Amino acid sequence: MTIDAILDRMTRLHPKVIDLSLDRVLRLLDALGNPQDRLPPVIHVAGTNGKGSTVATLRALFEAAGLRAHVYTSPHLVRFAERIRIAGILPDDASLLGLLEEVEAANAGAPITFFEITTAAAFLAFARVPAEVCILETGLGGRLDATNVIARPALTVLTPIAMDHQQFLGGRIEAIAAEKAGIMKRGVACVVAKQGRKVIKVLEARSSELGVPLFLEGADFFVRTTSDGGLHYRGKTVEWSLPAPVLAGSFQARNTALALASIERLARLSAPPVFPDFPEAALALGIRSVEWPARLHHLTAGPLVDLLPPGWELWLDGGHNPHAAEALAQHTRTWRDKPLGGVFGILGTKDVDGYLEPLAARFHTLRTVAIPGEANSLSAEDAAAAATRHYCLDAKPAESVAAAIGALVGGIPGPARILICGSLYLAGTVLTENR
Repeated sequence: MTIDAILDRMTRLHPKVIDLSLDRVLRLLDALGNPQDRLPPVIHVAGTNGKGSTVATLRALFEAAGLRAHVYTSPHLVRFAERIRIAGILPDDASLLGLLEEVEAANAGAPITFFEITTAAAFLAFARVPAEVCILETGLGGRLDATNVIARPALTVLTPIAMDHQQFLGGRIEAIAAEKAGIMKRGVACVVAKQGRKVIKVLEARSSELGVPLFLEGADFFVRTTSDGGLHYRGKTVEWSLPAPVLAGSFQARNTALALASIERLARLSAPPVFPDFPEAALALGIRSVEWPARLHHLTAGPLVDLLPPGWELWLDGGHNPHAAEALAQHTRTWRDKPLGGVFGILGTKDVDGYLEPLAARFHTLRTVAIPGEANSLSAEDAAAAATRHYCLDAKPAESVAAAIGALVGGIPGPARILICGSLYLAGTVLTENR
């Protein structure tokens, strides 16, 4: 038995990849003895963009303070084990295989989605190993997400909410916000990133209904970059002068602020505090230690990097919706020293035009690819046509990422910068090919 074989079996337990409900996961968790009720204090994170970066920053902050963190994220990029970090450590194949076999046996062949059964596996692993905190990232939405079975988390966190997954969450921003707000629990504080007016109205209505104290960016906490390139955080009870985020992108300052606000809320504003106060030195160390691949990620070594002449750069980003593309386009405006080439691939189920509208014209030259192994991938030809509609003047299909990089090297007066973007699934392929 291999990890891939059991994961393949799990994907066939339900005819749909996504079927939002809590009934199936609650049934399985009950069969496993309800491990979700035996977790350390839980921080539950939902939103559209920035969830992964915020979770990675939270983990780094806790670990820098000497605290062990369980972390559940999705999707994985290269290995499934990336989803389940147990007290700071990714499981090896033998222990992961045993865990998955145990959960599969408890499920007894009943219909359940892949995400639901693997979420149950994560909760079982977390319940068996001591840790000081458990950080959970929703998979999709919030209200009916399989992670939303924690009766009383220590804190909920909402990153920026934007249009995405409309076929599951609703076609209006208010409907999407309501689904994300479904992670709020009665009386449990919620730390909220800056949101649009329509989203805030939905969140405030939900918080009023449940008696949820909101901790809002722009009202209760603030962040600014300093003249020396650092970060200044001001909350209700603290002011911290810290280094700049190690993750690239101006938007990472806000993700970092959301993580810092969560720390402040838990350590300073909870009664009694959920965690002891965090020394500023530990926070600084944590910010310098964050790791989160494929989010404006500078690739500096590997077979794909070896295709580049001296002085060229290769970057990778897995954002896949219009809000992410806008943030990426804004960051590319700071790249004025070199021409920008792109490799683009995206799922056809995404808002392709919405993604390309702010970004396509930023590229000097673009080569498009189909995402290997993804049935829903947009073809390279259709991706090139879409980019052309959005004023990319040189967009052509390529057979692979390596071929696309080769074409860019041959067609752009270098040295240049190449950005691979459009999908986390494409990012996973790139990281696999570049090992």
